[in-house]
Amino acid sequence: MKIVYYYQYFATSNGSWGTRVHEFTSEWVKRGHEVTVITTIYSKSDLRAEKFIENQIIDGVRVKIINVKIDNKQSFLHRILGFLTYSIVSSWYAITIKTDIVVASSGPITVGIPGLLAKIIRRRKLVFEVRDLWPDGAIELGFLKNKTIQRLAFKLEEMCYRKADLIVALSPGMRDEIIKKSSHKNVISVTNSANIELFSTPCELNTCIGLLEARKYALYTGNIGMVNNVSWMFEAAKLLNRMGRSDIKIVWIGDGQLKAHFTDKKKEEGIDNLIILDLIPKKDLIPIVQHALICLAPLNDTKILSTSSPNKFFEALAAGVPVIQTTDGWMKDFLIEHNVGFTLDPNNPMELAEILKKLFDGEIEITEMSKKAASVARGRFDKNILAGDMLNAILKVVD
Repeated sequence: MKIVYYYQYFATSNGSWGTRVHEFTSEWVKRGHEVTVITTIYSKSDLRAEKFIENQIIDGVRVKIINVKIDNKQSFLHRILGFLTYSIVSSWYAITIKTDIVVASSGPITVGIPGLLAKIIRRRKLVFEVRDLWPDGAIELGFLKNKTIQRLAFKLEEMCYRKADLIVALSPGMRDEIIKKSSHKNVISVTNSANIELFSTPCELNTCIGLLEARKYALYTGNIGMVNNVSWMFEAAKLLNRMGRSDIKIVWIGDGQLKAHFTDKKKEEGIDNLIILDLIPKKDLIPIVQHALICLAPLNDTKILSTSSPNKFFEALAAGVPVIQTTDGWMKDFLIEHNVGFTLDPNNPMELAEILKKLFDGEIEITEMSKKAASVARGRFDKNILAGDMLNAILKVVD
């Protein structure tokens, strides 16, 4: 079977971004299918290109790179222009590339355009993958304010749902929201995954950082931005400092719109128990995750973000590290059901400071919780199992 996958953020473990599409598509190639991914250059990816259109082969997957750079630090208008450029160029491939089925992975919702063209003009089967509830999220978070653009985005979203032969949501919460919104009969959930072999194989904490001791830090990885409620973690670090608990380290590894702001603020206020580090390739990040006492996956207190499927959540569990998160959605239910972490109030940094104190002082024992985290990740979030689940659903559509 020939599959074309439209996705703007392709990365391998040499980059500092989610590797779901790389891992899924390379597994599909191993199972005998021909896969082409059409992507761009994301700032956290390891992809590089010299030409405007460059063809590479990565682990058997044909990767067609449209040399348009996407960065979270860009203005919203700049990013929209990048999304539209990608959609226009990739639409040519939607019409010309021979394939049996196309997968369009949103957000942004503009990725749906080449998928729709392949469906309508070439009569190909369409899988619409929803990684974010876009444009709802962009509107709820205040990024997309123009009413005309909002209406166009909702119209495009509605058409993507209506024309799709299969909708794949990245969390149970997203799946439920899509069913309510679209009444589509073929909506499944295939969550983000983890490379169990990589994250569960013990590694020494032998980093060049020189500041970290095993089980002596809480770890946050990812975007340092408004959506991720970083101010909640910052205020908790400040409270711990005031309590004389500078031994309790909170480590951020990542990049984003607010990184420079909080780096300056940390220096101004003398918060020495907050360590802010640059992006690290995923393969080098593994030992730092494994040796954390707890991993943090906070988000702002909004309905849309409660459906999120953050990579850090799955990778922490795969490494046998419990998670602290802040949403009132499916992740909260999952942590309660399996007893592999904690859900805290996203507006109460004192609650985070207090639970970190108890964890570091041994007042909350998490040895058994850590074992459960590794076990449940192995059973529920293995990349090869989930890649097979999505492939089986695609094969049913083609058949």
